[in-house]
Amino acid sequence: MSWISLLLPLHLVAIVLWVGGMLFAHMMLRPVAAAQLEPPLRLRLWVGVFGRFFPWVWLCVIAVLGTGLGMMFGYYAGFSAPLYVHAMFGLGIVMMLIFMHVFFALYAGLRRAVEAGDWPAGAQQLARIRRLVGVNMSIGVLNVVIATAGRYLVG
Repeated sequence: MSWISLLLPLHLVAIVLWVGGMLFAHMMLRPVAAAQLEPPLRLRLWVGVFGRFFPWVWLCVIAVLGTGLGMMFGYYAGFSAPLYVHAMFGLGIVMMLIFMHVFFALYAGLRRAVEAGDWPAGAQQLARIRRLVGVNMSIGVLNVVIATAGRYLVG
């Protein structure tokens, strides 16, 4: 068994968990929470949901980055990889940076606002998080398309 047969499944599982979690939160949980919960309950719910989801995202980020670099330098001999691999790598880095901004700036602000009972400030932070999760989810789906069809489209 080759090392790539270990790295690739771990890479894909981490991506599925991260992008799938964003899709669920953004497309299913968010509309229901907005329709059924008043701001204080809705904001507390999101602090709890993010508190459970974000540690998983950190694990996924570490796994995706580690396995991606391992495959890029071990299988493709580094930066001589095909264009679609560079596209996936670049978009993945953008996703990671967006997540770090959400985690360190916006989620921290949301938690502070909820702890202080400042519902308008919490709603502002949650709206910013929602937009960036939507962006990250879209980039993640694009990255999946590139991963599956890139070699046939770009080479």
